[in-house]
Amino acid sequence: MSSPSSLTIVHHPQAGRFEAIVDGLRCEADYHLIDGVMHLTHTGVPRALEGRGLAAQLVCAALNWARSEGLRVNPVCSYVAVYIRRHPEWQDLLA
Repeated sequence: MSSPSSLTIVHHPQAGRFEAIVDGLRCEADYHLIDGVMHLTHTGVPRALEGRGLAAQLVCAALNWARSEGLRVNPVCSYVAVYIRRHPEWQDLLA
């Protein structure tokens, strides 16, 4: 079983995805870039892995990348919208 500190997140810019493989299962955060705005459209964590903070880590990785690239963020995915609302340190990225 992977601990959160050992989570390896891989960015696949050509696919518009941040992903991690945990216990052989794929967790993902998908996005589309349009005119300098990162539209975060989907986060997915298999039911067997829920409750381990994996989606939060994926979203955090995506937001860190958006910040480093000077992008604005549009949280289309309801999970991402709630995450940003609960973590004010990301609200400056909102488009």
